[in-house]
Amino acid sequence: MTRTDLSIAIVGAGIGGLTLALALREHGIDAQLYEQTDELREVGAAVALSANATRFYERMGLRSAFDDVCAEVPGLIYRDGRSGSVIGHHRGVPSYREQFGGSYWGVHRADLQAVLSKAVGLEHIKLSHRLVDLVQHADRVSLAFDNGGRIDADLVIGADGARSITRRWMLGYDDVLYSGCSGFRGIVPAERMDLLPDPETIQFWVGPGGHLLHYPIGDNGDQNFLLVERHPSPWPSRDWVMPSTEGEQLRLFKDWHPAVVQMITAVPISQRWGLFHRPPLGRWSKGRVTLIGDAAHALVPHHGQGANQSIEDAVVLAAQLAKAGPGNWREAQEAYERLRRGRTRKVQYASISTADVLHLPDGPAAQERNARLGARDSMLHHLDWIHDFDALAQEPSERQGGTWL
Repeated sequence: MTRTDLSIAIVGAGIGGLTLALALREHGIDAQLYEQTDELREVGAAVALSANATRFYERMGLRSAFDDVCAEVPGLIYRDGRSGSVIGHHRGVPSYREQFGGSYWGVHRADLQAVLSKAVGLEHIKLSHRLVDLVQHADRVSLAFDNGGRIDADLVIGADGARSITRRWMLGYDDVLYSGCSGFRGIVPAERMDLLPDPETIQFWVGPGGHLLHYPIGDNGDQNFLLVERHPSPWPSRDWVMPSTEGEQLRLFKDWHPAVVQMITAVPISQRWGLFHRPPLGRWSKGRVTLIGDAAHALVPHHGQGANQSIEDAVVLAAQLAKAGPGNWREAQEAYERLRRGRTRKVQYASISTADVLHLPDGPAAQERNARLGARDSMLHHLDWIHDFDALAQEPSERQGGTWL
């Protein structure tokens, strides 16, 4: 298949859009990306990539490029947020790679985007192109941008994130939902965390009403953290991010383990992030326009799967477009949605319900949770349905179900 067979416009040059361009290229299909910002940058500090995503980058020959910028995360630990005692863990033998067939990487978003954009080629990325209108025709889609530019494409892929303009055009309204949780983010240099146990792992510190998630990024031991609490509700701002004052992050966590307090006070806090998601859609396509990633199924970060599900979407959509051929794009859309809807709904549900479980008050339910996480091989059982999944290898009827962990 050559570029003249099918003209594809990808709206958004984030993780999903860039991965889709690379996956399409593997099948001989060219695409052009249109990014609203004037430079490539990602919202948020860092991202964790699990085996269900990294295996595809390794297959694309990008592992050496990622090795230069990623921290290889060997395991996962759940701790009591106040005492610091280990509730459950997956580390040691078998290793994460041995168990799930791929790496777990912690990486700065800027570094991830740099690797992907270099692989795509900047000549395929049009910056300062904010989509303002889409018009469907019988044989094409017309796109209009705020810089006055206009193009036509055979297919449009909306990869423009959780605040997708493409999704809003498709629905006619904004369907965002506040999860009831908000959080504080930061990246802490390794030398400011001398109290932190097991710094090489990804860790959840859990307790009544909140939790701390952190993992190493890059090659110097820096830690990316997200501190989550059930506050405030409803969200009081029209923006997804609102100003915060230093010390506000301690409201719930001031009496937690010293390593937690040290981490969340090691860097200035000036913003509180609302954690939003969107309800599942019955269809991800409208005519010649199709959604991927957060534009299709934005989810809260409690399973760290937002970027990973975008990557799964991208490789499946590319494979189905190649399989169907340039004249059968509708068939490709239908197959893509059939393969992805059930999987992403399960991940969405698991992500939103995980906060309820992590934030349990002291009592029998929390004790039951801890016993479940501490049981032998329990961590592997509760993680394998997400991490062991190969989006190109299974049909929906063969896929595993999901739980909160």
